[in-house]
Amino acid sequence: MRQELLTWYRRSRRDLPWRQTSDPYAIWVSEIMLQQTRVAVVVERYTAFLQRFPSIQLLAKADEQDVLALWSGLGYYRRARMLHKAARSVISDHGGIMPSTATGLRQLAGIGSYTAAAIASIAHNEPIAVVDGNVERVLSRIQGWHSHDTVSEAAVRREVDEIAQTLVDPHHAGDYNQAIMELGATVCTPRNPQCLICPWASECATLGEHRTPKRAPMTTRESACALITRESSAAKEILLEQRPAANSVMPGLWELPQIESAIPAEVPILTVRHAIMQVNYTVHVHSLEAAQFPTSIARRCWFPAEQAASMALTGLARKILTKVHLISSGHRHAIAPHAGTRVV
Repeated sequence: MRQELLTWYRRSRRDLPWRQTSDPYAIWVSEIMLQQTRVAVVVERYTAFLQRFPSIQLLAKADEQDVLALWSGLGYYRRARMLHKAARSVISDHGGIMPSTATGLRQLAGIGSYTAAAIASIAHNEPIAVVDGNVERVLSRIQGWHSHDTVSEAAVRREVDEIAQTLVDPHHAGDYNQAIMELGATVCTPRNPQCLICPWASECATLGEHRTPKRAPMTTRESACALITRESSAAKEILLEQRPAANSVMPGLWELPQIESAIPAEVPILTVRHAIMQVNYTVHVHSLEAAQFPTSIARRCWFPAEQAASMALTGLARKILTKVHLISSGHRHAIAPHAGTRVV
């Protein structure tokens, strides 16, 4: 099975930038970014992040707001804060050298068992299995295990961990772990798996989809925010508001001011959809004059549009400012238009 998988991987793997290095720092950055984020989004941001912070020393010296600015659009900003905190710990407590074992890596902020195993196996070839959602799905199907049959989810996960460690290649652990994750991401997918081209089809007890727990349904909410600009002697400025440090979600990031009271009667200039965790937001953006909105609140400040582009913006704020051409970005988002409203 190992040989079948590795042969398939070497022939079919995607050409991704973090597969071109054995630098544990670069691999660490990629693994943190890839948590709950699509590969296509990470590719661009990973390259930009390493261009700005090519070493753990430079990341550790950076201001947190600079780190968050480069993370803007990836979401789950706690990952960036923990990455920054752990980099400083490596400098102060480990002489600037990352631990080389999964056990040592788990002592760093933001690194759990999955990330530690990924870094240790890919960068140092430690023979330890990586088990993410893709791997769990592949091995559950190979064994013919269905969720909520005769055992609990926790019991299935223990069985998955055991077989994963049995299968990991002791001589090519890094390639093996990347191969089985790649198999789950591209062939043994949650829906419509491509069993005809799977290297493990002959060993699979399921050959198709398997029963899994129902996911919690997404909830929907509507909100409104204000786009307020002014012309200064130097350039156009944007009014932004900083989220309180005590907030549990995206503390310290900058966003467009929310319209908490009566929503203006005018048709919004823009409507966007934006998902945060299990919530789908429909956000109406209203262009207001400074005289129509309180601008002197402590957390609200004017920034030149050019400066805003490099700030630690929320993903929603960056999306909106990009769509109204106040800043530039490579991200694209679209939803179907409604009558009378420009919708992106």
